[in-house]
This record gives sequence, C-alpha cells and structure tokens, in this order.
Amino acid sequence: MSGVQGTSGAWRTTWLLLTFMVVNFADKAVLGLAGPEIRADFGITRQEFGTAQSAFFALFSVAAIGVSALTRKVRTTPLLLVLALMWSAAQLPMLWGAAGFGTLLATRVLLGAAEGPAAPVAMHHVHGWFPQRERALPTAILLVGAAAGVAVASPVLTWVISHWGWRWSFGVVGLIGLVWAGAWRAWGSEGPLAPPVGKETEAEGGAGAAGAASSLGGSFELSVAADTVPLRRILLSGSFVTAAFGAFAAYWLMSTLLTWTPDYLESVVGWDLHQAGTLVGVGALANGAVLLVHGLLAQRSARRGDPPRLPVGAGAGLLMTVAGCAVATFGTTDSMWIKVPLMMGPMALAMVMLTVASTACAQIAPPSRRGLVLGVLTFVYALGGILSPLVLGGMVDRAATVSAGYQQGWLLTSGLLLTAGVLAALFCRPEQAARRLGAPATTGTATPVSPLAPAPPR
Repeated sequence: MSGVQGTSGAWRTTWLLLTFMVVNFADKAVLGLAGPEIRADFGITRQEFGTAQSAFFALFSVAAIGVSALTRKVRTTPLLLVLALMWSAAQLPMLWGAAGFGTLLATRVLLGAAEGPAAPVAMHHVHGWFPQRERALPTAILLVGAAAGVAVASPVLTWVISHWGWRWSFGVVGLIGLVWAGAWRAWGSEGPLAPPVGKETEAEGGAGAAGAASSLGGSFELSVAADTVPLRRILLSGSFVTAAFGAFAAYWLMSTLLTWTPDYLESVVGWDLHQAGTLVGVGALANGAVLLVHGLLAQRSARRGDPPRLPVGAGAGLLMTVAGCAVATFGTTDSMWIKVPLMMGPMALAMVMLTVASTACAQIAPPSRRGLVLGVLTFVYALGGILSPLVLGGMVDRAATVSAGYQQGWLLTSGLLLTAGVLAALFCRPEQAARRLGAPATTGTATPVSPLAPAPPR
C-alpha cells in the first residue's frame, strides 16, 4: 500500500467510523429524549423508566468482552457490519403501535448487546490504520462521535417526537443505521497495521516472523514477548485499573446526562421539551469540542516530539477533578446563568478520560490482545451506564421532592468524578506499564497527514 493510499484510507475509515459512533450514540440518546412521553404513555415511574434504560446495559458489557475476544479470530470489518445491522433491527419493533413496556425492555437488551462491542471494536479497527504515536487524534475523533450523536439527535429527534410521536424516534435511528451498514459494506476495509487473526497468527509466527521483525524495527519480538504476559497482569496494572475507573466515572456522567438531563430541565427547571433538547444537544457539542481539541493537541505534541508537561494520567485526572467541582456547582445552584456555562465546558472536561483510557489501555496491550483489553475496558466503564439510571432514578423517587433527589444525584456524581480523577493522577502511567509488560512502543509507521485536509485523488 502506498503512502498516499494508506493515509487516504486511514482517514476515510476514521470518518466512516465517526459516523458509526454518531449513529451509535443517537441510538442511546433516543430513550432519554422520549422519556417523559414514554413514562406518560406507559404510566410508569422514574424508577421503572430507569430500569428500561439500564436494560440497555444488561448484555452490553458481556457482549463487549465476548465480541472483542473474537477480534483474535475474526476481522473487525465484518464484525462492525453485523453489529450495525443488529442494532438497527433492534430499534424498529417500537414502531409497532401495540409494542408496550415489555417490548421496550426486550429491544433495549438486544440493542445493548449489539452496541456494547461497538466502541472497542471500532477503536481496535482504527488503531490498525495508525501507529501508536498517531492514535490520540483518531481515537478522540471516534469519541467525538458520541457527542455528535447526541448533538445531532437532540434537535432532530425532538422534532420527530413533536411531529410524528415518540415511536418514530426509534424508527428513524434504526433506518439510519441500515444506511450506514450499506456504506460500510461498500467502503470498509482493514488497515495495514491490523494484527493477524486466526490462522494468520500461526503464519505470522512462522516463516514471516523474521521479515516482520525487520520491517517493524524489532517491535515484533516485543509483541511476541508481550503475548506471553498473563492477561491478568495487564488488567491488574495500576494504569489499567485507574484508567478503567476514570472511564467508568466519565461514562456515569455521560449516562446521567443522557438519561436524566431532559427530565431534570423539564421537572425542576421548568423548561419545555424543545428547550431541554436544545440544551442537551449544545452540551454534547461542547463535549465533542473538548475531545477534538484534546486530540489535536496530543497529535501536534506527538509529531513535534515534545515531552508531555504532565504524565497522561495526571493531566486527565486534573481535568476530571475540575469536572467534578463543576457538576457539584451545577447541582446545587439555582441560577441558569451558571448552570448553562458549566454544561458548555467544565463538565465536559471529564470526557477526556474516555480518550486517555482507550489509548492508555491500547498502549499497554500487545496488538493481538488489544481488542480484548479494550473490550474489558468497555465492560468496566459500561457499568456506569447500568448503575447511574437505576441509582439516580431511585434517589429522585425516594426523595422528599424531585429537586432534592436530583441534587443528591449530582453530588454523588461529583464525588465519583473527584475520586476517579485523583486516582488517575496518581497511578495512571501507561508508558511505564508498557515497558514493564514488554508491549511494543509502536506497531508500525505512517506518513502524518492532517485529518482536515481533503483526500488526495485516487
């Protein structure tokens, strides 16, 4: 593969997977946006609604590990196609007028099983197009898809709910997922740095080993050596544990915002559906801007060879502590002039940990185990998506007032962010962990190219 073709294909794949993540998080956002209408239609409490949201995560984490483990046997291109088709099919039954609360629970379980592996498999796939030093920006771009999915979904699905009814909000995201699956079938492909799978692994360890070691400057031997390290050493390293806990806290916040912010703004603040949906969308754009700026800064630093001013974990941990303070202020102040700016930046800083955790865990894992390690990371942080809807829903229902319940929930979220931030700042050191575990520093080379530059002609 030539340099031009390689870099062009790398960024084409990145943009396709960005769209994949946009659809993925639009699927997640739909239940929160339609929540008040669904509760009124089905006559359920917030606790029961929280159960429906948590049902999404019933198989999410298990599927994340199971399908990620398949990346050692099956190429990620067909895996991503199957996942997109499954989650699209899971949305469409809610278009049926007789579909009730039981159908909603069943389809959310199926949707979670299809979407659980989406992020780790997409990360693993895009890392096959970029060497280690170039991965921060494409990783951040994929995570921007989470924010963009919410930002796009909020106004669009709010309009759909207002004009067509809440059932069509599920139908729209399901149909869009089918369109993406068609595009991926046409243009999706494996990267030049993708690790071998199945029988290719045996071939790589045989006659091709010498050539691979020469072309990768010795990193092949490091990768083979790292493959002998027990998986538990990787998963019990301080860097993995604190990165995973930090991602758990960030995902708890993300799930809380997706599930409960529309209801909070309507029930406590007194806004209507359109106003609440707009603020949720703008807040998601702020999340995306934070992730993109962080990725661009990391990419520029890597290309210049500048040493980081702070260890990666310390920087991300500091940002999480700022976000934790912002969430506490957001939950205790009555002034919208303070609440809105906090959602536009300070609270969004916690999302950087999702990028840092993904790149850190990929860095300490050998290429052949990267997909599985990222799957375990997803298993851990997805627990935040399971617990936050249940815990906060129960707190609000049991509190003397809705306002008091939400305040307790925001303070709990703040404490979680502060604790995770401190631990990450102290113990997340992926560079040191990679050296101890023998993980290769890079898995290849690539010609740097701006992600904002137009693709060269074929």
